[in-house]
Amino acid sequence: MRHAPNAITAVRTVVAVGLAVTALAQRSPALLIAAYATYWVGDIADGAAARALGQETRVGAVFDIVADRACTATCAAALIVLRPDTALPVGVFLVQFMVVDRLLSLAFLRWPLLSPNYFAQVDRRIWWWNWSPPAKAVNTGALIVLVVLSPSPWPPLAFALAVTAVKVASLVAATRLTPPTTIIPTPVCGSR
Repeated sequence: MRHAPNAITAVRTVVAVGLAVTALAQRSPALLIAAYATYWVGDIADGAAARALGQETRVGAVFDIVADRACTATCAAALIVLRPDTALPVGVFLVQFMVVDRLLSLAFLRWPLLSPNYFAQVDRRIWWWNWSPPAKAVNTGALIVLVVLSPSPWPPLAFALAVTAVKVASLVAATRLTPPTTIIPTPVCGSR
């Protein structure tokens, strides 16, 4: 199948968001677990399929990044409704993931890379802290597990703030890197 990775991304996003919205409406922990499982398993599957089939594309990478945010936002909303005591750490995580990490994840577009997975070619340290397998696991999964297992919001909040600090430092470092070529915008016909 020529576009299997993008099809997996689309299906996992629709299913995960649908489950999360239903979990939110019905206040169902079981549906929220199913939503997170669908999101995480689908996120692993779409990337694995892209690499295995030789179908990695920059458009697919951006689609994956945007889809991750849709899944995360709806799952986080359901989590906050089910566990209002998680609002502060999950809120900090959302700002970090939806804004800072999104900008950082899209930084690969400044170089001729297929996705953030190849950012080690630009800066190994930034890649290690953000897109290595351990970093990817920590980016969304570790905080949610900590939120669910912690009887207090303070350890998850401290963790969310620490991850935010790493993401902000990585974003600042990435913006200081010089891409190999400068892109000069060309005017559109008829514009000045």
